[in-house]
Amino acid sequence: MAKNGTETAQVEYALDLAGGAIPLGDRISTEFTLRFTGARTCISCGRSVRKFYGQGTCYPCLRNAPEASPCIIRPELCRAHLGEGRDMQWELDHHMQEHIVYLSFTGDVKVGVTRSTQVPVRWIDQGAMLAVPIARVPYRQLAGAVEVDLKRLFSDRTDWRRMLLLSDPEVGEAPLREARERALREVDLELREYMLPNEPLTSLSYPLISVPPKLVSVQLDKLPEVTGRLQGIKGQYLVWSDGRVLNVRNHMGYHVVLE
Repeated sequence: MAKNGTETAQVEYALDLAGGAIPLGDRISTEFTLRFTGARTCISCGRSVRKFYGQGTCYPCLRNAPEASPCIIRPELCRAHLGEGRDMQWELDHHMQEHIVYLSFTGDVKVGVTRSTQVPVRWIDQGAMLAVPIARVPYRQLAGAVEVDLKRLFSDRTDWRRMLLLSDPEVGEAPLREARERALREVDLELREYMLPNEPLTSLSYPLISVPPKLVSVQLDKLPEVTGRLQGIKGQYLVWSDGRVLNVRNHMGYHVVLE
């Protein structure tokens, strides 16, 4: 639905495990235990490893797998449009595709890049309360060029604690609209043909009952079992009622058991 040029959406979560996707909506406000078995599997090649290099990858895949290329983090480094890459078919499927540059509100305004097909998934991953596309380009490197130019004006990072504590999306509407107008005014002249002046804002509502005042990030390597009442989910974070939070994306490739 839309209100004052803003579209609203309710986020629903499922945890993708080896046995299939497990919906998490019914688990909120109940006892929820996540236990690490001690096993790790590279998300790229599938082999068992003792430790990860990068996010869920073994060392050879960090060096060679296309999904671990430096341009994943820094899209301006992508060379797919020049016919170069670790795996050209992968580059064609993922980077020689339409990309969106967006502004989101996660406590502050930030700028980011994602494939068009990943909207609004990327915004949900970041826990954005509000987001709006501001440029549409034909390939990843060009999206990176727009992002780099706009990083003069906006951050490209999220403060996870501030993101989790933010509960009212209306707080971000005025700053986000003002940021879009500033981006349209100040973006490099050579990039203005790609800008989107009239896209609606998207407001995202998360299944998070409330947020404990003190938040503590936990890692399964140090705390292999997290148990207690699940308070909710926002972005990549599971939030327990005692304030412990776990970043699920940071634990890709870990073998876990749910109880």
